Amino acid sequence: MVWIIIMLITLLLIGSIVQFIRIRHERRQHFSMELFYTLTVVYIVVMIGFGLVYFVLASEGMVILRDEWLQVDSIVDRLAHAIYFSGVTLMTVGYGDITPIGVGRIIALIEALIGCVLPAAFFVQLFHRK
Repeated sequence: MVWIIIMLITLLLIGSIVQFIRIRHERRQHFSMELFYTLTVVYIVVMIGFGLVYFVLASEGMVILRDEWLQVDSIVDRLAHAIYFSGVTLMTVGYGDITPIGVGRIIALIEALIGCVLPAAFFVQLFHRK
């Protein structure tokens, strides 16, 4: 039952996004699918890149996150935790379940700054194209 509700909400969200794009296109607004896809790909690349940085540093024995999230479990679990933390940091969500310590704070700060600047840079690019 829960999966059905999740599927319905997902379909509604996808339908809303499609409708938004369609309305923007009909009004001849300056919405660019190319820039949207580029922004999405850049976010994914940055998220995975920083996730790999966290993973490699933790694999070398550096304590990056509190509670040793990246020091236990299998390699796949550690990589998944690193990418999850990277995504939460990049999107500046900050759930609070993972806390960076030491040099991890500096890396997370740089990643959060990139996460804030990326959308602004793409919006400037979008309006600069006029």
